Amino acid sequence: MAAHAHNSNQDVWPELPLEAWQDTYATLHMWTQIVGKVRLALSPRVNHWWEVPLYVSARGLTTSAIPYGDAIFEIQFDFIEHELVMQTSWGASKTMELKPRSVAEFYAEFMSALRSLGIEVKISTMPCEVPNPVRFERDMQHASYDREYAHRLWEILVLCDTIFKEFRAGFIGKDSPVHFFWGSFDLCVTRFSGRRAPERAGADSITREAYSHEVISSGFWPGGGDVKGAAFYAYAAPEPPGFAEEKVKPAAAFYHHGMKEFLLMYDDVRLAASPREALLSFLESTYEAGANLARWERKELERA
Repeated sequence: MAAHAHNSNQDVWPELPLEAWQDTYATLHMWTQIVGKVRLALSPRVNHWWEVPLYVSARGLTTSAIPYGDAIFEIQFDFIEHELVMQTSWGASKTMELKPRSVAEFYAEFMSALRSLGIEVKISTMPCEVPNPVRFERDMQHASYDREYAHRLWEILVLCDTIFKEFRAGFIGKDSPVHFFWGSFDLCVTRFSGRRAPERAGADSITREAYSHEVISSGFWPGGGDVKGAAFYAYAAPEPPGFAEEKVKPAAAFYHHGMKEFLLMYDDVRLAASPREALLSFLESTYEAGANLARWERKELERA
């Protein structure tokens, strides 16, 4: 295991072809939303919705500690044993198998398991940030779970989480944790200039809170729409003039005008001589492009 963990060979970065696991991806997206909404419902409000995400763990994705009365509980997707594990500070626990099943069946069993632990919670059952959403209790369409690809996704998230945290460490201004947003199904880290951003015309309350201040954000996303594969992304909000024309690294990175983000396809990182160096060059160069154009006070925000 130690040799595997420190191996810089590209084989450490597994393939994740979108067409091979898109049904599992769609189902797992809904399952993470169900679990994430429990954390959202019971957690104190934090700036920029930081009470919402999940976190990469040594076995999968976790809510971390969720307050419940004077106690706490935690929910973890275990992508090694392929279980959903619910553990409480009062000693009770429940486990569900992760297997092919509909979102409706998963939702019903999960909520029943929480009630059996003495946890009463109501969540909105309408999925977020997906086209044509179907309420969880009615969703019989999404019912796939391929263990191999769920495990591969987690392996990639572990690799990204480690490198994102290395990148994060160079910034001493306000920045987010490295966290997994279940709405958009991406792992991200966000840096802040410290300045308020202009109001976005017509923005809903979620967007207003997320982008209340100037940010440069980077992350990993499994893909979708016209992005036909997993990709790393970076964007500035608000986007400074000239950002789209900046030359960033590595050479395979490009600006997607529809998404208004720089993208670097996952396979270009996976197949690089050094995936770590390729990814760090993308994170650093896109940040520098945005911070310089937006005139961030970089000397005050970066570790000397």
